[in-house]
Amino acid sequence: MLNKSPLWKTLMVLFVVAIGALYALPNLYGEDPAVQISGLRGVEANAATLDSVNSQLSEQNIGYASAALENGQVLIRFKDTENQLKARDMLDEALGDEYSVALNLTPATPQWLDSIGGLPMKLGLDLSGGVSFTMEVNMNEAIVKAQDGMVGDFRTDLRNEKIRYRSVKKAGNGIDLQFRKLEDLEQATSYLKKRYRDFLFVDNEDNLTLTATMTEQKLKEIREYALQQNITIIRNRVNELGVAEPLVQRQGQKNIIIELPGVQDTAKAKEILNATATIEFRMVDGEGDLGSALNGRVPASSQLLYDREGRPTLVKRRVMLTGDHIVDAGSSFDEYSRPQVNITLDSPGGSKFSNATKNNIGKPMATVFIEYKPTDKLDAQGNTIFEKHEEIISVATIQARLGKTFRITGAGSQQEAHNLALLLRAGALIAPIQIVEERTVGPTLGAENVELGFQAIVGGFALVFIFMLIYYRAFGVVANLALGANLILIVGVMSMIPGATLTLPGMAGIVLTVGMAVDANVLIFERIREELRSGKSVQQSIHQGYDAAFSTILDANITTLIAAIILFAVGTGPIKGFAVTLSIGIITSMFTAIIGTRTVVNIIWGGKRLDKLPI
Repeated sequence: MLNKSPLWKTLMVLFVVAIGALYALPNLYGEDPAVQISGLRGVEANAATLDSVNSQLSEQNIGYASAALENGQVLIRFKDTENQLKARDMLDEALGDEYSVALNLTPATPQWLDSIGGLPMKLGLDLSGGVSFTMEVNMNEAIVKAQDGMVGDFRTDLRNEKIRYRSVKKAGNGIDLQFRKLEDLEQATSYLKKRYRDFLFVDNEDNLTLTATMTEQKLKEIREYALQQNITIIRNRVNELGVAEPLVQRQGQKNIIIELPGVQDTAKAKEILNATATIEFRMVDGEGDLGSALNGRVPASSQLLYDREGRPTLVKRRVMLTGDHIVDAGSSFDEYSRPQVNITLDSPGGSKFSNATKNNIGKPMATVFIEYKPTDKLDAQGNTIFEKHEEIISVATIQARLGKTFRITGAGSQQEAHNLALLLRAGALIAPIQIVEERTVGPTLGAENVELGFQAIVGGFALVFIFMLIYYRAFGVVANLALGANLILIVGVMSMIPGATLTLPGMAGIVLTVGMAVDANVLIFERIREELRSGKSVQQSIHQGYDAAFSTILDANITTLIAAIILFAVGTGPIKGFAVTLSIGIITSMFTAIIGTRTVVNIIWGGKRLDKLPI
């Protein structure tokens, strides 16, 4: 019998719409003002931090809805922004420099919805408010750092080849090597030219020097690597702010754009983003006199550094390995139940570290934390001058020749080992960065954009609803049901996709898909009318109407979907937001218009002897 939908198809439509409605539901609950407390420099918030926060809020009579420890962070929810601001100021002063206390907005989704992954849509900067930064990478520092690494590499290579040299030091964009004998100069020139093809080598036999200068291609590679590495590390740091869907992308040759939707505390955001840190492994100078060093007599090849507790250690200036090569780090226990940190390096780092540690087994090695802090001074090019701060975070004994994977011991507790692993995993910026532009979108403006966008969607929906109801009568009601289901599915799918963010252009995409969804129903209903006018029966007209219109609807939607995919692939920012909602809307509108309405029509009018249709 014509137009009888099988039970499985009816159940499928109900299931899809029910799932879409379930995951669209969290968007009705809104957000709570909150204060988020995160540990800095490897410190992690724990149960003791939570207890301390609870007691301090109670002592100050600051009302709050709830406080919980989630993923190493304390999250306190409030019913109003007044108590949120009071709590932030009080906790910021009470907790000190080890913690970041940031304002935030947290979804008020019920626990039962949250447990099944039900979360509201992520809103972009233009809808939720927040901050946008343009950060500039100091490429001069990137080149200087690369030079430092190459000086060490040249020295190691010459020693391995048993080529005697007087000195190896930086000079301009290159490195100067000085030798004692002409024979050593010739041997070094021949060897280094073959090994380092991205350097230009010029020898001077008169003063027995060899100058190695980086090629333009090498300088370009250093700058590109510095930019890409900094983008990756900044993404990791942004996670400390708990931002729902941050945007971190490059702009030009040395700038990075960072958008943090929902962030109200710009000071804390800048504090985390401006932190320019790196990790270095150096040998402890066991032969030097620490007492003499404390009195100002530090050996030329060593440096006096202090740990967080102010304890001094004399370390070698020569860097064995930088944190650029660390790809993973985690804490565990060794065979004697002592805390240790397990580190994994990339291939170049493993080779370099193996060569550096083979002759130092049984000797102490220091892990040095280095941070660059901006000053008020500028260099000749107008770039901010950064001041270097160094601190020892761990001293461990080398147990064996270290390679791509190794462990370091010496941490006083498992918590200290865990914190060190977090710090190493966070990565190291290749070059210092500074904020050159800051733009704030207030929550009020964001809320106004949401309201105006919502009005546009409701207005477009209402006009289409009225038109379909008047023009197609009962079939118009079916089309309007499909339109409502389509809107629910778009919101539900956007909420389910982890990387999807709704922006103002995205709302425009939703409005557009409302019209496109109705367009498919108009094609089907007009084709049914044509079949009825040609004298065919009601059931034949319904069947032919859907079948004949299917190919037209499919062709039109596929071409639009291809355009949306191209927009997503080549576009950025707002264009991508529009393309995402348009693509989702095309797919959901085809489902509701072709499968959804046909199922409803078949349930109401299918398989019956009818003389006319209310269309």
